[in-house]
Amino acid sequence: MKDRNSWITFPILLLVGALVALAGSQGGATLGGFPVFALVVALAFLIQWLAFIPAYLFQTEKFYDLTGSLTYLSVTLIALFFSNGADARALLLAALVIVWALRLGTFLFRRIRKAGKDDRFDDIKPSFIRFLNAWTIQALWVTFTASAALIGITTAARKDLDLFALIGFLVWLAGFAIEVIADAQKSRFNADPANRGKFIQTGLWSRSRHPNYFGEILLWIGVLIIALPVLHGWQWVALISPLFVAFLLTRVSGIPLLEKKADAKWGGQPEYEAYKKNTPVLIPRLRK
Repeated sequence: MKDRNSWITFPILLLVGALVALAGSQGGATLGGFPVFALVVALAFLIQWLAFIPAYLFQTEKFYDLTGSLTYLSVTLIALFFSNGADARALLLAALVIVWALRLGTFLFRRIRKAGKDDRFDDIKPSFIRFLNAWTIQALWVTFTASAALIGITTAARKDLDLFALIGFLVWLAGFAIEVIADAQKSRFNADPANRGKFIQTGLWSRSRHPNYFGEILLWIGVLIIALPVLHGWQWVALISPLFVAFLLTRVSGIPLLEKKADAKWGGQPEYEAYKKNTPVLIPRLRK
């Protein structure tokens, strides 16, 4: 049943990707008569499918996150290179995506090397179509998440850096800093043998149960703010960028899975129940 549903899901994923590519291409740069935005969206899918082949043959998910980060880098650089007269705003958007992708990709790759596996894939790896869909979803993830930046880079509309660029950069910087600090704090906590079997509730994690996800959502809001002045027509599909990130992390694969896992591990323990009751799930509280 799951495989049959997955065969239905696959063309839907392709259709959604095609619609975003079509909308975001309006008024954008072209290469050989083809919209650059649509070409980089197609490239995002191609990279995932090429990586899927050895991943399925060797039944491994170790390079899943790394491939995602490399895809962000590839589509951003290609969009920048083939856009007509990339300006300071396009360069800024590209730089922010590249810095984020390099940092997160390195962090996730080190984490899975240490862990040895990602148990999210245990049930789907043996199935060709379900595992393929996981890689296809990652292509759609890249497309949705980076859409504001990619449209801002490839659009024919150009405007000098302005207050939107400054505010957007500061919002991105705040989100990036929160994500980096939260990840570092949790890595140090888990590396300490004295914390084995415990849950983190110090640092930023004393103010939010998922501060890294809050930072992730915030930085993509910053990217969108920078791109806002050059969006027009169907290019407003770029609004999907932070909305998608927020939806995915709060309703699908982020917080729900981690909360369920934490409840199974520490649920019923007074200290954990108190932490869960008094600590916001996402938006950090300013006062302890």
